[in-house]
Amino acid sequence: MPNENNAENTAVALRTRLRQARAALPADARSRGALLMRARLFTWVNVARDALADAGRPLRTIAAFWPMADEPDLRPLLEQWVAAGYEVCLPVVVTRDAPLEFRNWTPDAPMQAGAYGIAEPVGGPARQPDVVLVPTLGYTGRADRLGYGGGYYDRTLAALFAGGAEPLTIGIAWTEGRLPDHYTPAPHDITLDAILTPEGWVPDAPLGTGGTPQGSAGVQRFRLN
Repeated sequence: MPNENNAENTAVALRTRLRQARAALPADARSRGALLMRARLFTWVNVARDALADAGRPLRTIAAFWPMADEPDLRPLLEQWVAAGYEVCLPVVVTRDAPLEFRNWTPDAPMQAGAYGIAEPVGGPARQPDVVLVPTLGYTGRADRLGYGGGYYDRTLAALFAGGAEPLTIGIAWTEGRLPDHYTPAPHDITLDAILTPEGWVPDAPLGTGGTPQGSAGVQRFRLN
């Protein structure tokens, strides 16, 4: 128990520090950083769609997220994706401490405040995404993710994989969230396919699709065969 308590206290302190660091970002840096991430994501999705199509796999449905305070704002990109013919879905907290459900979103979709005050689509069937964009507070060069402590995305990704789905998972983070190399994730934390920051991909863009890489070699759970 003492070791578990120490680890929990360390994680809480780390999350507090990372929240403070991103809250201190100037407005112009925040705006420019979000613009860079939106542009890189738009380009990457189009290239990845073609790469997956060549392998007989679809890339039609993208699970994004509605930003909380200080998170990168991807909303203009979501509208571009819908206009380009992609299905965009957003996470919904159906039951606390359970996996998230992803429901379709369009610019005119009715929305309501969810369990944590975050806007969610009203109604509609659950969707199984081909790509999941994961809000990320901290990250390593291996694409390990430190979230907010609720465990929602860890449970959600674990449930998707257990059900046979193979979505590409991309953490969306500010550069300031980079964790030291000696950081050890919790046993339940799921390593993502990549992290995207304003400065580029960590460690590399998924599927070997190019882009601006940062960091060292990481774990790729999904590969083209």
